[in-house]
Amino acid sequence: MNTTPSTATTDDTEEKETADGTAAAPDITKKTGPEEDAVPDGVAPGLTAADVTEMDVAATDAAAEDGREAELEPDPYAEAEAAAAAGAGTGAAAVVAAGLGVVSLSGAWTGRVAAERETLIGQIKTSGGGSAARQISEIYGDAWHSTALVNGLFAVLALLVGVFVLVRPAFGTPTERPQAGWVRSVARAGVALGVLGVLISAGMYFDLFVALPTAAGS
Repeated sequence: MNTTPSTATTDDTEEKETADGTAAAPDITKKTGPEEDAVPDGVAPGLTAADVTEMDVAATDAAAEDGREAELEPDPYAEAEAAAAAGAGTGAAAVVAAGLGVVSLSGAWTGRVAAERETLIGQIKTSGGGSAARQISEIYGDAWHSTALVNGLFAVLALLVGVFVLVRPAFGTPTERPQAGWVRSVARAGVALGVLGVLISAGMYFDLFVALPTAAGS
């Protein structure tokens, strides 16, 4: 009886015997189905090249989004430094306003220089003669008015600087730190002294408080 020798066929998932007779692990790298796209080393089995490409694109987009968020996110240290600089500037302006208000009431050396200049001019004008009323007006009246004018200018500056400090938060950014209490208090003092200085200087300039003396018989 003739027997046809059988040929043993093995597929990719059957175990193979090694030379010493032990069973070898099945070769899972071989595929029984149609050829699929090659997958790079280090990628989990079961993923195709298209899946890997899609994952790379998603990772790139996420990195770009993180970069944009990092650029748009404000630096807290820079904001703190800007707020400290703004607070120091407004505090200094408030002190300046108060100082100008005090100068407007007490007088400055510029006012004395202006008064002495007007006195000298009056003496020159009346050196050739003139009535007593004219001498009083030229020598003393113009000097007083010059002093009042200079003091009034200091008062106006104190008023403007103080008002600027008080209204500045209304024009600042929403995240700007509020002003300190002492800054607003000093600024209010500067405004009050400025208003008082303006009133006194105006009264002195227009001879409302103290009138010029009059000569007898004039």
